[in-house]
Formats: sequence, C-alpha cells, structure tokens
Amino acid sequence: MLTKSKSRLTGLVVGVLAVTALVASCAQATPEVAEPAAEDSSATLEMAAPLRVGLSWNEKNLALVQAWQDYMQQLAEEGGLEVEWVINVADNDPSRQASNIEDLINQGVDVIVARAEDSAAIGASIRAADAAGIPFVTFDRPSSTDQPTAHVGGDSYDQALTTGNQLAEILTNAGVVGSCIELQGGLTDVNAINRSRGFADADASSSAFEIITQVPTEWNPDLFLSGATNALRANPEANCMLIASDFAWPSVQSALEGAGKWAPTGEANHIWFATQDVFPDAYVAMKAGYIDVGTTYDAYAHAQELVRVLGALVAGEDPGCGADGCLAKGRVATPDTVDSLENLWSRDYNPDGSKK
Repeated sequence: MLTKSKSRLTGLVVGVLAVTALVASCAQATPEVAEPAAEDSSATLEMAAPLRVGLSWNEKNLALVQAWQDYMQQLAEEGGLEVEWVINVADNDPSRQASNIEDLINQGVDVIVARAEDSAAIGASIRAADAAGIPFVTFDRPSSTDQPTAHVGGDSYDQALTTGNQLAEILTNAGVVGSCIELQGGLTDVNAINRSRGFADADASSSAFEIITQVPTEWNPDLFLSGATNALRANPEANCMLIASDFAWPSVQSALEGAGKWAPTGEANHIWFATQDVFPDAYVAMKAGYIDVGTTYDAYAHAQELVRVLGALVAGEDPGCGADGCLAKGRVATPDTVDSLENLWSRDYNPDGSKK
C-alpha cells in the first residue's frame, strides 16, 4: 500500500504509460522466472530528467550490501529508469545516518531509500522527508515507528515455510523422521519471529519432523555456538537442525565438530540441516553436502522489487504493497540446485563485496 502521496516526482516522466508498463512487467517477479524489463522495449521510460535517488546505507561491511547496490543500479538501467544515485554510508551509527539523510533532503533528491541502522530512530528521518515532500522507502529493515511511503524487503515467513516444507520432503524421501533443534534469531526482530513461525507451520503441516527444542541466539555468533553445543548435549536424539540464518554458519560448524556430528549427507552421523539466507559460508557448506536445504535471502529479487516500487512512485501509482510492505520471496536451494540459480550474490561476490 502507498501510504503517503507526494508531489516531488511530478514532471519527471514524459511517458507515464511506459512507466506503468515497467511496473506491470516487474510485479511479483522472481529471478528464476522473470526476464528484466529491458527485454521489452515498451517498458522503457522517457525521463524528462534523471530521477535523483538518495540511497542511505547503515553500513557497507557486508558483500550483501554491495550486491544490493549493484543489482539496483543494473536493474534500473535495464528497465530504462534513468537514475542519478546519491549514496552515503553511516558506518553503523544511527546519528550519522540521520545526518546523512538530512544532507540528502537538503540536496533535494526526489526519493530517499534507506536501510536503517535503528528501526526506531529512522522514524525521525521519515518525518523530516515527509515535511520536505520527499517519498521515503525503507529497505530490508522496516521502521518500527513512523510509516514510510513504502517498505521493500524479503518475505522472511515464506523463507522458513518453503525451507521447512522442502526439508520434510527430503527427510521423507530418505526414510528419516526428524527430531530438530531450532536455532532462533533475535526475538525482538520481526524477521526472526517470522522465520520461527514459518518453521513451526511447516512442522505442524507434516509428520516428517518435529521441533524438539528452540534456542534463542540474539543473532550473536557466540550464542549460535554455545546454544547449538548445549542443545546437542541435552538432546542426543536430535538428528536435524533448523537455523534462522546461516550468517553464523562457522559457529554451528564448530558446535557439530565438538559433538562429533560434522558429516555430509550419506554418512551415519550426518545432521540434516535446513537454513535461511545461504550466505557465502553456507553456500560452500551446501556445495559440500553438509547443508541439505536453504532458502535464499535474495539480493537480486530485493533490488528488483525496489526498482519496481521506484517505477510506481514515478508513475504516481500505488506500488501495491501488502500490510508488511513489498516483500520479495527467496528461492529454495539444495546441493543439487544451488549453482543453477542465476544472480546468487553469495556465489558471485567476494567477501570484500567485489564481483567474482
């Protein structure tokens, strides 16, 4: 849902029908089934002036952030959306991000896109942009206070549900009944809550596995290590794990090595693994047969959805977001399919963010 009506974009577009074509061509697209909008010449925009997008990153220490940015720029260009990107980085400092966004407002950008360092503090920046008549799009992390013009992110509930359902199929085919340890994320994080809910719903809909214990980690790698270690010790019957995010995969690997259960699929002491995100370490582990299934936190799909939303704003259209925002779904990956997924950032980017 478009929550606020803005006037700053008026006059940027000569061909509004062309913008509408771009929006329609990208709607609900996923990377494996949709071609870029540029393939269709009718989707090309005729801009009276470049769209100035202020892009406020909370940090750029992750290869994921560089992948998001590169895909945004690539897809905007391919879709014929002429954009001048004005980019700044807050280095994990909420106060600095607020100052950076104030600079974008003072520069008179047409739209602000921000990945918040602090989901509550970002509300003040949303209010400041609103007062200046500038649409504000939160990216990846929603605001917990003021409502932006739109929110673009990943569908974290669907991630866990699709992963859990695929694990159930894998276990059934292997003739295994799973007794699973769930390593949860930070329980004040909506993404962690949604992922735990998705796993629970997959458990409830199948007899292939049962979640026997849940371990909160607060997204702390040390707690992934200690939590997995203690859960394996307390539940010797456990033969599978559900992981809220595999960004901390090295910690989980250490716990399994300590328990004598670090083994690929096919070996007797293998722990069946279902993960979320498929970060670089997890991609390597999946290729080696240690992780059985994961659903991607899909930088390409997130960027594609952002470009679609920008096109809708330029056209003066409601981007059609749901109650939780415009959410892009991930793609289910297994050792057999992970290398067939196009534009998989964790495979295609180096740890420093450079393209392989």
